[in-house]
Amino acid sequence: MNKILIGVISLFVILICGTSGYMLIEGTSLTDAIYMTVISITTVGFSEVIPLSPPGKYFTILLIFGGVGFFLYMVSLITEAMIEGGLYTFLGRRLMEKKLDVMKGHYIVCGFGRIGKVISKILHESKKTFVIIENNPDEIKIIEELGYLVLQGDSTNDDMLKKAHIMDAKALIAVTSSDADNVYVILSARGLKPDIYILARSSGKKGAEIKLLRAGANKVFSPYEIGARRMAQSLMRPTVIDFLDLTVHEGELGLRLEELQVSEKATLVNKTLMESGIRSEHDLIVVAIKRQKGEMLFNPHSDTDILTGDILVVLGEQTNIQSLEKKL
Repeated sequence: MNKILIGVISLFVILICGTSGYMLIEGTSLTDAIYMTVISITTVGFSEVIPLSPPGKYFTILLIFGGVGFFLYMVSLITEAMIEGGLYTFLGRRLMEKKLDVMKGHYIVCGFGRIGKVISKILHESKKTFVIIENNPDEIKIIEELGYLVLQGDSTNDDMLKKAHIMDAKALIAVTSSDADNVYVILSARGLKPDIYILARSSGKKGAEIKLLRAGANKVFSPYEIGARRMAQSLMRPTVIDFLDLTVHEGELGLRLEELQVSEKATLVNKTLMESGIRSEHDLIVVAIKRQKGEMLFNPHSDTDILTGDILVVLGEQTNIQSLEKKL
């Protein structure tokens, strides 16, 4: 914008100098002088409206050499600004709006701080659909470079949550840097969609978790407490922690812990674990089953029935998990 502003000012200076020169040298009118200046620096090739004297011709030559290149440079600057700035922004915004219009079962991430960055990265790697609401222009540039969907605005605002299609969202993640802002986000989200699942970040300050839960969060996490517990567990149970890391992040063992929900159309509904063939055909271990009412069955027996709506926690290779997921 500074370049364009300087260029516009310089263009006016050239127009003033050219107009003044023709008026002084040729004694022409203001209109004819402006006309001669414009056709000279734009090289449009129109006929001269006044006969030029030798000094006038020399002045025109100087004006052409000095003005044409500068005029073309100005045109290129303006064109670049329109294409790379306005047009790019417009097309990007339209594309984002189209993607948002068809989004369903997505995640809304409120805040792109240290925690929001990690959550977004994991969601992206897991090929989950999500949109980020962020108010910081510097962070928005980073989000756009990463190719994530983003809405610029205040996530505590009801209209902003509506733009993120909260009514069609699967869950909302409130991870702004302020406990107070997270409370407002939760209250707004819960008011718009009472049944939405909400995760919230807590600063760890006394009473923060209780307030977030009272506001309507389903679960509250304190990164500092989780980090401290993990460090302590790594000291006391290093092998267990290493195994969990390998299974959750699919490390050298090639194993993953994954949860799969049983739909009513699944071929395994009303069959026992033995009859389902999950172990024999897919080489997967069912670690736990979560019933629709919330009951958790750890290390279920082989004669445990698989019911509609169950969530199976399985351990095995990713390809085998994907094969089972098709049956569910």
